[in-house]
Amino acid sequence: MMSSRKWRLAPSRRERWAGTPLGWTTATVLGALFFSAFTVVSDTSGESVSGGERVGYFADWNTANRDYTIADIAENGAADQLTHLMWAFGDVSSEGKCHIPQGSNQAWEIYQRRYSAEESVDGQADDYRQELAGSLGQLRKLKSEHPALRASISLGGWNWSTYFSRAARTEESRREFVSSCIDLWLRGNLPVRGGEPQGGEGAAAGVFDGIDLDWEWPGGRGHEDNIEHEEDKRNFTLLVREFRRQLDELGSETGEEYALTASVASGEETIADSYEADAFDELDFATVQGYDFSGPWSEVTNHHSQLYAPDNAPNSASAKRAVQQYLDLGVPPEKLVLGFPGFGRGWSGVRADGPARFVRATGAADGGYGGSTESYAALEKREGRRFMDPVNGAYWLIDGDEWWSYDTPEVVAMKGEYVRENGLGGLMLWNLDMDANGELTAAMEEALEGQRPEPSPSVDTRKPSGPSPEREGEQTPDGSPEPG
Repeated sequence: MMSSRKWRLAPSRRERWAGTPLGWTTATVLGALFFSAFTVVSDTSGESVSGGERVGYFADWNTANRDYTIADIAENGAADQLTHLMWAFGDVSSEGKCHIPQGSNQAWEIYQRRYSAEESVDGQADDYRQELAGSLGQLRKLKSEHPALRASISLGGWNWSTYFSRAARTEESRREFVSSCIDLWLRGNLPVRGGEPQGGEGAAAGVFDGIDLDWEWPGGRGHEDNIEHEEDKRNFTLLVREFRRQLDELGSETGEEYALTASVASGEETIADSYEADAFDELDFATVQGYDFSGPWSEVTNHHSQLYAPDNAPNSASAKRAVQQYLDLGVPPEKLVLGFPGFGRGWSGVRADGPARFVRATGAADGGYGGSTESYAALEKREGRRFMDPVNGAYWLIDGDEWWSYDTPEVVAMKGEYVRENGLGGLMLWNLDMDANGELTAAMEEALEGQRPEPSPSVDTRKPSGPSPEREGEQTPDGSPEPG
């Protein structure tokens, strides 16, 4: 049983802003020179924690949709910077088993497609008869060249959590579900399909070192097609325990250690309805989805991945608030890995001078990832005016009448500092193809080692419209105590 101790984040060490630029260095901004001032507040341990988990998700559908492959992870340096690669996603069938859906192209892309020498991680073309090709074959090659990198299959996600509740409902269903996932993904017993020679017993053995549970969400508020049961919150805990039990049994058989992780919610009500403290006992760590706090589903522009919430923000959601809720639940800080986005959320029809933060929009901006979503790599190429709030950890771009919220290396550095000062487990990026040049993964590694990037001289850092009430005990720029 987990200790009932309630963890509380120490007041974080912040560089204060009294009309400053990025708060990290002297910069020329809009032709004027600003200077930063700061106050140091110690954490409970008296020192920052360096290092930590560096987690990146690889979305397997983007090999076909965006021509982003495992080789890109090697070429842009991400493979050297990550500790864990999470493969998204494995599906849960209507029978409550791990499977590869019939009638989809997943089998082709992940283990049947033959890669040319030019496409391959090691420069060697796949042979038609080899038992494992596709992205999983490339991942095996990547791990051979980067032996410190661990890889897990992530189960579920937003679209494939439909039958998680059914799989977790009874002791028997949990046992059979876990067994099927281990058989398919860890023992690597892939089905032979479509007349292709790939697959068979043990074809993908050793590619994955663990399992990541991305049930969205045990407490509801997930996809409208999800099956839900009243006891899902408790059953998630029991499912975690069953995974740990069977993974340990497999480890006794193979001599390997298998990771068990989970991707967990950041919404206040969803956290309360989905998770018991006991669920985290058997997890190596959990990644907190520190994004999608806001989006064009709201009529007002706002940050979708802010570290802290300004006191005049339309809602109070923030990464810090989500993490604190887990700490209050009794989860040790070292088991929490803070997630940040490789994508932005955009609004259109924004008519305002200046930063245009918290103003009305007419709808969603058109992003390259559908709806209101665009990758960091694409947003960095856009023209427009850029702004950063170095007090609350937020960044945005105004391009014409579009307003985009996204994270940059400067914001990642702030989040890394927050992780280190509060003893959290590390950082996570969703997802790797959105960071095509590897800039965010590099920033993640640097941030967890205490390094900071040079701020862009093109960023407008005029005073934000209000301090955050979340940084207890700190001083506002005018010297008065902050509320709360």
